[in-house]
Amino acid sequence: MKTREGDFIETFEGNIFDVKGLIHPPSKVIAFIRFTLDPKGDRKREGVTYSKVYPLHERYELLRERFPQYLVYDLVFNEWLCEVPIEKIKCHYKPVDYLRKLRHKRQLTQLETAALHFAELLKKNANVSWSKLGVSGSMLVGLHTPKSDIDLIVYGTQNCFKVYDSLKTLVNDRDSPIKSYRRVELRHLFDFRSKDTSMPFEDFVRTESRKVLQGKFGSRDYFIRCVKDWNEINEQYGTVHYQPVGYAQIKARVTDGTQMIFTPCHYQIDNVEVVEGPKVEPIQEIVSFRGRFCEQTRKGEFVMVQGKIERVQREGKQEFFRVLLGNNVSDYMILMNKA
Repeated sequence: MKTREGDFIETFEGNIFDVKGLIHPPSKVIAFIRFTLDPKGDRKREGVTYSKVYPLHERYELLRERFPQYLVYDLVFNEWLCEVPIEKIKCHYKPVDYLRKLRHKRQLTQLETAALHFAELLKKNANVSWSKLGVSGSMLVGLHTPKSDIDLIVYGTQNCFKVYDSLKTLVNDRDSPIKSYRRVELRHLFDFRSKDTSMPFEDFVRTESRKVLQGKFGSRDYFIRCVKDWNEINEQYGTVHYQPVGYAQIKARVTDGTQMIFTPCHYQIDNVEVVEGPKVEPIQEIVSFRGRFCEQTRKGEFVMVQGKIERVQREGKQEFFRVLLGNNVSDYMILMNKA
C-alpha cells in the first residue's frame, strides 16, 4: 500500500485517519485520526454518525484515551506518532480517484459542483493533467457538510509551480472567483487556527494575507496542498534519523524558499541567532508537515521562529540541525520588520 500526504485511511473499527507526510515505516502508515464513530457527532455517512477531531493535541488525547494501540514511539523520527498497521486498514481513499468520480457523476451537490469547477479552472489555467489533481478533506470520505471547505491537491513539482503561478494571477483578476482572504476573513481563520497555533493577530495577518494556496472560491473557503510525486521522493524510511535536542526560539534569514508551497514545506536559513534554547549549530532549515506553515516567508526575509530543534543524521553526510514546526501550540514563524 502506497500512501502519501492528502490520502485518508479507514480502519476496521470505523476510525478515519488523514495520512501525514511521504515517508512511512514498513507495513505501517503515519496518519492522524480525523473522524471517529460517535452517536452524538455532527457528521453522518450512510446512517452512521461521526465526530470530527481537528486540533492536533485533541487528536493525541483521543488516541491516548481510546486507541492507544496506534500510538508508537518511532525510533527514526524519535517522537510519539500515530502509526496504523496496514492489516488494520479497511479502505484507502485517494484524492485523484475521488475527483475522477466527480467528473463522471451525473448529479452533484453544490459543494461537489464547486470543487469540480475549481479543479477545472486550475487544470485549464495551469495546463496540468487530470491525473495530477485530486480532492481531499472531508469530501473524500463522504463526511462533508454543505458548508465544508474545498480541499484540492496537486501532485508533482512542476505541476505545483504551474498551479501556484496561475493562482497568483487568478487572485488578482477581477472576474476570477478565486480571491485572497480579506482582513475580516482572516479574523475567522485566526480564531480557528489559534486553538492549535498561537501568535499575535497582526503577525498572523502579515503572513496569511500574502498566501494564495488558501482563500475563497466564490463564497467557500479553499486550501490547496502541493505534494511531491512518487518519483520525486528520494528519502526512504530509516535512511535519515531525527533526534530532538530541545525547544528553541531563533532569529534567521531565509536563503531559499522554493519549497515553501509543498507539504511538507522546507525553508533554508542562515544568519541564525538562538534567542532561547540549546545553542547548537549549524541550524540550516525550518520544516513543517502542516499546511498552515506553507508560504510563510520568502527568500531574503528575516523570521522569528519557535519550535522543536532536531539533529538530522543522514547516512554518509555531515549532520546538521533543523527547526520542526507544528507539533506544539506554541510553535510559530513570524516575519520580522528588520534583521
